[in-house]
Amino acid sequence: MKFVDNCVHRDPTTISSTRIHNSLLRHAYNPPMSRIHPFAIAAGTFVASLTAALVLKRTLRYRALTPGAVVVITGGSRGLGFAIASRFAGKGNAANQIRLVLASRNMAELERAQAALLERHTHLRPEDFYLVAGDLSRPEEADRLISETMARYGRIDVLVNNAGIIEVGPIESQSLEVFERTMKVNFFAALYTTWAALPHMLAQEPLSGRHRASIVNIASVGGKLAVPHMLPYSAAKFALVGFSEGLHAEVRHKGVRVTTVCPGLMRTGGENHADFVGDKDAEQRWFMFAAKTPGVAVTVDYAANRIYDATLQRRAEITISPQAFLAARFAGLFPETLQYANALTNEYLLPCAPETGTE
Repeated sequence: MKFVDNCVHRDPTTISSTRIHNSLLRHAYNPPMSRIHPFAIAAGTFVASLTAALVLKRTLRYRALTPGAVVVITGGSRGLGFAIASRFAGKGNAANQIRLVLASRNMAELERAQAALLERHTHLRPEDFYLVAGDLSRPEEADRLISETMARYGRIDVLVNNAGIIEVGPIESQSLEVFERTMKVNFFAALYTTWAALPHMLAQEPLSGRHRASIVNIASVGGKLAVPHMLPYSAAKFALVGFSEGLHAEVRHKGVRVTTVCPGLMRTGGENHADFVGDKDAEQRWFMFAAKTPGVAVTVDYAANRIYDATLQRRAEITISPQAFLAARFAGLFPETLQYANALTNEYLLPCAPETGTE
């Protein structure tokens, strides 16, 4: 037996052809573990286990709406709110007798939304709807929405806080009144309706299992990273994300699931109702381009489907669109880099603030 370069070499004449054949087969079908890097084994095991766990988790957690469920949607007369209502009323729930409570400022818009949903979903009946017109940025109006819903149906199974406004323009052209108004609609309205509904949700009996109710807060990726020229909007959405995530932690074990939704740009039609300050034409051009461009902004139906699925899966949080997902993760990992990039965007790409007195 000779040792050359740390390898063992036997005399070939001492090894039978049968032993060579068996050795080749054994190594072909059962490669020695010592030849596989331990890191590769660990990585493969981790990836396989994680994939199996995610698939199983999604499969087990998906639940259909129970018959008689009551779904309250604020901002439900148009845009994303209407699309969410349509998704909950879809054919998959035809046998479940879902009741929809739609809230908005304008009763005429609510009636048009109801007529459109009745035409689109022929299994629905007028008595499956309850329409509430009101300004939910006022706590008494939010209380009225919830108290009227409880008086009519006796329970709330899903509350979707979707009402919101958008004001676009540089900080020099914004005002404290704009910040206050945006906070009232985009944050406090959701807080008021949740505050009014939560005691009922915690007290009501589950329709099935241990799950009592779901609260879905439509925030924004703008609540994960600040967007230049949209500071009132971002400030309100940051507040909503913080409230929603904290509420989830406090009431999950009590049978109420809170889902935080952080969409990116969406083609909802809501961009047509945005307000612009500063160089209004220039601000409107960049915002409309971003909000209406396919590939940059997702469709409203896609967003509604994601929100519906997340509600039934009882997800804690979702981010809609690949761009928004990556941006939110980048902000978490590299906050200073992102702020520098936003500063460059503001300086070189976005419209300049008008000089004082020229707005």
